[in-house]
Amino acid sequence: MAFNGKYELATQENFEPFMKAIGLPDDQIEKGKDIKSVTEIVQDGKHFTVTVTTGSKVLRNEFTIGQEAELHTPTGDKIKSVVNMEGDNKLIVHLNAITSTTELSGDTLTNVLKLNDIVYKRVSKRV
Repeated sequence: MAFNGKYELATQENFEPFMKAIGLPDDQIEKGKDIKSVTEIVQDGKHFTVTVTTGSKVLRNEFTIGQEAELHTPTGDKIKSVVNMEGDNKLIVHLNAITSTTELSGDTLTNVLKLNDIVYKRVSKRV
């Protein structure tokens, strides 16, 4: 299944507790909680470019499945990690203590970020 496309955030759960847990300042959390974000994914075989635009903030990650890449975390830090694919519709990556799972089902893109027992879930729809 190809991930190619643009997806607009439809719903999110546990945004504030998760962002507090990863150390984002309260003013940034307050600004970010109501801003709709758009995720654009360009997939070319096992190579991906993922751009998430939230207001004026743009987070861009480029990686190839199974190969180490420098990735931006939700806090904007850069770390080296490997993105793996499960089946043909699920991407999994470990960003230090955060595990990110992104799954595509039809026109719905679900991203789940876990830090210890805090789960932040984002559901986006293809536009």
